[in-house]
Amino acid sequence: MHQQAHGKRYAALLRGVNQSGKNKMPMSDLRQVFCELGFTDVETILNSGNALFSATEDDRNEMSRQITDQIRASFGYVIPVHVVEIGHLKSILDHAPAWWDTEDKSRYHNLIFILTEESPQTICRLIGEPSEGMEQTEIFEDVIFWSYDLACYQKCSWWKKTASKGIAEKLTIRTGNTIRKICRQGGSL
Repeated sequence: MHQQAHGKRYAALLRGVNQSGKNKMPMSDLRQVFCELGFTDVETILNSGNALFSATEDDRNEMSRQITDQIRASFGYVIPVHVVEIGHLKSILDHAPAWWDTEDKSRYHNLIFILTEESPQTICRLIGEPSEGMEQTEIFEDVIFWSYDLACYQKCSWWKKTASKGIAEKLTIRTGNTIRKICRQGGSL
């Protein structure tokens, strides 16, 4: 429905918004940023920097740059933004490994998006091997599926390293629940 009238449907995943009291940004103000750029059908999801929008443009890198620049102009923050087409996000979910995003509440499921030009393979090498028996990772195209055991998350190699200097700024991470919500609201589930 959105694609026919107003172009393709996209999700913008902003890194580090409204977390631990940093980079505070009301979602109504964030929606305004997207409207000022000429995007349509703008919605936000949760309070942590997830936006849906429609655009006739196809250049995701250019849209990311425009959004980052407009946020800097409006708020004074430099916020990395990853733009993904909703259809592609649905395809990613369709290719999730069997162990990812299960009903098992003892595991925490994440999807890692890379904000730099580095490949998922390079990011995996930088972070190192996942802790055996505690966490699992798998690459699909330009993302990394990652799950860990909640009971021992602080012992998990990836849990520590994805938040470490030199790696954290290269990534934006969303939970399986958030990704499903984005796809549902975006019209792909």
